[in-house]
Amino acid sequence: MEIFDRILGIILPVFFIIAIGYGYGRVRGAAVKADMIAVNTVSMDALCPLLVFTALAAKDFNLAENASLIASGALVALGSGLLAWPVARMLGYDLRTFLPPMLYNNCGNMGLPLAVLAFGPGGLSAAVAMFMACNVVYFTLGIKIIESGGKQHVSPWAFLKNPMMLAMFAGLFFALLRIPIPAPLFQGMKLLGDASIPIMLFALGVRMLDIRFDSWKIGVVGAIVCPLAGLLVALGLAQVLNLSPAQRGQLFLFASLPPAVFCFMVAERYQQEPDKVAAIVMIGNLAALLFVPLGLWLGLR
Repeated sequence: MEIFDRILGIILPVFFIIAIGYGYGRVRGAAVKADMIAVNTVSMDALCPLLVFTALAAKDFNLAENASLIASGALVALGSGLLAWPVARMLGYDLRTFLPPMLYNNCGNMGLPLAVLAFGPGGLSAAVAMFMACNVVYFTLGIKIIESGGKQHVSPWAFLKNPMMLAMFAGLFFALLRIPIPAPLFQGMKLLGDASIPIMLFALGVRMLDIRFDSWKIGVVGAIVCPLAGLLVALGLAQVLNLSPAQRGQLFLFASLPPAVFCFMVAERYQQEPDKVAAIVMIGNLAALLFVPLGLWLGLR
């Protein structure tokens, strides 16, 4: 019973904040969308990058110790896409619609807060490392899949201009060279970065208002395939990698996460069946109530 109490203590605060965001959006109605545009812009351009930078540049972050988790994050993303490919072909889904959400799980909005609750503040650095590995896979391979056969093309190096990626490179630079940051400056940046965690969850709840169940069949398939494929890859990696108990827990938590809300925003931008991607994301995040506890149980037992 102790492990189930711990799992409930980890996931309930996360879904409580998401529910508050959803309720706020329902009460405010259409006006909330304009409010959240500014909030999301500040969060993605400033607060989240500061969260990433301070996690990597912190004195307790060791790049060598987290190298296996960085590789694991990339392999889980790639492996999930590889396992999802025959499913998409068998069911006749457009690969440009189905595969990208399988590559990019909700390791930002949901994964980072869950990692802090499950493993304490010290677990954030490892979670950020896996988050950035997943970002690299999505912004390279994932975007290429979406663009294949389409009319919109973006430079393969465009993802390097993303504030999150710039923050990652800056954080890794400070970590590798062990460059000290004055304590007051670092604490100020960390406070701002930490603020992004509840804001991301709140924004996720508000974003749920835009997602419909019109394409529920592909939504159910995607909601199952994404975490299930991730967990299968994680089970294989756990057998061959020499991971500490905390790292094992981080790996399985990461693998159990649902498709990211950001996938819906990208699909909308490219007009790549956004209604179907929205269903995958929405039902996937609801299914997280089942798969995230499963991932935590596998990782923490």
